[in-house]
This record gives sequence, structure tokens and C-alpha cells, in this order.
Amino acid sequence: MSSLTGVDAAHVNEAFQDRPKRVVPWRNPWRRPWFLSSITWIYIIWSLAPVAVAVQFSFNAGRSRSSWQGFSTRWYWGDPILSLVNSDELLRALRNSLVLGLFTTLVSVPIGVLLAIGLTRWRSKASAASNGISLVPLVTPEIVLGSALYLVFTTLYSSIPLGFPAMLLGHVTFSISYILVIVRSRLLSIGGEYEMAARDLGATSIQAMRSILVPMLMPAIVASAAITFASSLDDFVTSSFLYGNADAITVPILLYSSVRASPTPALNALAAVLLLGSTLALLVAYFVLRGRRKGGGEQALSALASIE
Repeated sequence: MSSLTGVDAAHVNEAFQDRPKRVVPWRNPWRRPWFLSSITWIYIIWSLAPVAVAVQFSFNAGRSRSSWQGFSTRWYWGDPILSLVNSDELLRALRNSLVLGLFTTLVSVPIGVLLAIGLTRWRSKASAASNGISLVPLVTPEIVLGSALYLVFTTLYSSIPLGFPAMLLGHVTFSISYILVIVRSRLLSIGGEYEMAARDLGATSIQAMRSILVPMLMPAIVASAAITFASSLDDFVTSSFLYGNADAITVPILLYSSVRASPTPALNALAAVLLLGSTLALLVAYFVLRGRRKGGGEQALSALASIE
């Protein structure tokens, strides 16, 4: 084999020097974020593990809530006395929670949307103060809000009885702030150009709002409705002050009051059904957005997860 000439050797040396050097992984800006991904998955597993254990023991064949004794649907419908479908107490609590969450959503969402539109368009010296006051329930500790509502309904508005009416008003009180934040963020990202264009084309203010603004707000409205329903189902502090008697007891209150009185896995079954209700609310919101956008699951999921 003949040796390389001087020109060829110079070309080889130049190509070797121009070859990109190997970068250590921690200095590569295009590497996969394995550290952040690991933290994310650890957090997800840590958060979901207790829920998975609670759901698992709802299918336990025995009465234990800590020792697995075999798979069974006894605590859902198998036991003639203690199962979920055969217990009047558990069914009443589940029905109260679902009805309360539904009515809270139906009342809170229209009020919150109208309030968000009004506060966004209000331009005066008092608008900033009004915006701050509207968010007070969001930053107020739940126990303070619950005790304050209890005093209001028992002393000032004594005509409103404790029970479903008081709990409904209490849930609406703290739910409107969530709706206000979500819908206002969407309104600020939309701006007023679309409505102005509709008005220039001859539409009235009501027509512009109904035909232009409301469809563009629909992702925020659906997301706020799902969050409101799930928050109402899970609320314990406010409901514990306002439920009055056992006829209006909700699932979180029943779980708390029964946890020390020889509980059975039927409570786990009740909690699993409540978790299913919250999940279904998010799934309904997801499919509604997917149907409106006609762009697939990724766009619907992004709309549901975003408040912009």
C-alpha cells in the first residue's frame, strides 16, 4: 500500500480537525431532560400510589383495609347489607355529593362567566379594587371561609337553613373565583378585536357576544365547569360547617366521620365511585373540546390544560 502524499495527509488532518468533538451529556443542550422527567414521574407515582391502594382494597374479599384477602366485588354490590348499593347511608351521601356538584356547576359557571366579562370590560378607578375583592374567596383559607359562612347563615341569613341550600351557596361562593380566573385569562388572550370586527360588520353587541365571544370562550367555560364540579365533589371543610344533619351529608364528610368507627372497604368503594365521578367530569370536558375543535385529542387536551 502506497503511503499518503503530502497533499492527501493535509486533507486528512484538516478533516479530522473539523470533525465535531464529543460533548459530555450534561453539557449537551439538546439532550433529553432525563432529570426533570424522572422528578415528574416520581411525583406522579407518589401522588397516585395512595389512590391506587385505596381503590385496590375496595375490591378486597375481607373486611380488612390493610391486608389483601382476595379479589371480590362484595363491597360494591355483593354484600346484602354492607355493600355500596345496599347501604342507604352510602347511597344518600353519594347522591347528595353528585346533586350538589351538578347544581353548583349550573349556578356558578354562568355567574362566573358574566362576572369575568364584566370585570374585563369595566374601566374605572374602582375596577382594580373590584377585581381584587372578587378573588378574596380564592385566597381565603377554607376553614375561615366555612366558619364565616356558618355564622352568616345562622345569624344574619337565618331564613336559609343549613343543609343543601346553605352548602349550595357556600360552594358557589368559592367556585366563582376559579371560574373568574380561568375565563378572564382566556378573555385577555382573545382581546377585543374580534368583537369590534363583528360590530363593524353590522352585528349588535349581543350578537357579537353570542356568535363570536362565547364560542371562543368555550374551552375556558368547559374547563372551569369541570374544575367546579370536581372541586364541589371533593370539598370537605365548607360542607362540614354547612351540612346541618345526616340527610344532607356528603361523601367527604361521611368518609371523615366513619374512618374511626370500624370502617369497611365499602368506604373505599364509595371513594372510588367519587373518584370516578371526578374523572368522568374531566373526560366529558375533554371530549366536548375535541368535538368542537375537530382536531384530535392533542389539541383538546392542550385546550383543557391551558387557561389562555
